[in-house]
Amino acid sequence: MKHILVIDDAATVRMYHRNILETAGYRVDEAINGIEALEKALVKPYDLYIVDVNMPKLDGYGFLKEFRRQEDLSQTPAIMVTTEAGANDRALGYAAGANLYLTKPIKPHELLSYTRLLLGDLA
Repeated sequence: MKHILVIDDAATVRMYHRNILETAGYRVDEAINGIEALEKALVKPYDLYIVDVNMPKLDGYGFLKEFRRQEDLSQTPAIMVTTEAGANDRALGYAAGANLYLTKPIKPHELLSYTRLLLGDLA
């Protein structure tokens, strides 16, 4: 079973993503900021990371930059899901290492489609 880490400082967003992903059969853990996410990823890597941009301590851009520096994690897919919808924000997300950059609110079927695509679960 594929294991996903949802990184967002808003509990409601984490619950929303968790519910969608667990209903589809994925295992989900949560982190409330980039520091906690990096600590979890270094202990036990995940199959996919869903990352918010605006978080305390270490934002999504900072998390992805540091995450991509880790040799064991550098190829793991990451989706940024954020309210930041500007072209510059999107460019920063991809420059930091996001595989996809999506704006909130994301529809359940979109989240699942992109998750399955990045995990190779195209059954």
